[in-house]
Amino acid sequence: MPQSQYAADGLAYVLLVGTDQEFTQRATLDLADLGYQTITVETVEQAQQRLQQLPAGMVIVDYPLLGQRGIDFCRSLRKAQFVRPILFLVTQDRVEERVICLEAGADDYVLQPYQQERFLRLLKIYLQPQTGQREQLFFGDLILDLNTRQVWRSPGQSSDSPRPIELTVKEFELLKYLMSHPQQVLTREQILENVWGNEFQGESNVIEVYIRYLRLKIEAKGQKRLIQTVRGVGYVLKKDP
Repeated sequence: MPQSQYAADGLAYVLLVGTDQEFTQRATLDLADLGYQTITVETVEQAQQRLQQLPAGMVIVDYPLLGQRGIDFCRSLRKAQFVRPILFLVTQDRVEERVICLEAGADDYVLQPYQQERFLRLLKIYLQPQTGQREQLFFGDLILDLNTRQVWRSPGQSSDSPRPIELTVKEFELLKYLMSHPQQVLTREQILENVWGNEFQGESNVIEVYIRYLRLKIEAKGQKRLIQTVRGVGYVLKKDP
């Protein structure tokens, strides 16, 4: 598995990129209550330099301010196999902006102006520590570790080692939900409710974006498709189409 230049464990700070003064002040206070420090930078170049010096536990990017540069920055982090959560700030609660963020590789979005309750809920989802005993989910040649949040898929030849699969936080949560219900047809509504919550109700194109990402990663070596589409209904994890 290639080593990410941004990967590290036990990180206790959140990097804010291009965020305005109000968001920075309020987010800093709420993050401090959870035991996290914040580092604020104005430009993508400063963010890249900071991450190479000391990787962050989470990155929050102001999409309206940075625009395409914010998108390119997010994509570059994912290309470098930065697997920590990335959130985008958006000013309009529109499907188009959400999909842009998700396709850039972001895990979720934060709607402006600042909404403390939602922001705290996102922080607890994405920054909560990993606890509990080691537990794994299996489906065919796919392995998901709930404790380390790692995923592998065994190759066709039994003598070869399982191939590690790098997933973002939201990709991992989606795959975990599918693997927790193998052979069961899951509607788009069920997936939205259990993986994204109420914010995305009725917007199944978000699921389609992430299913596409998962398939690309899981089937990267030409392996058989496991996530099957049930037209007009949703998706099912099974070995045969």
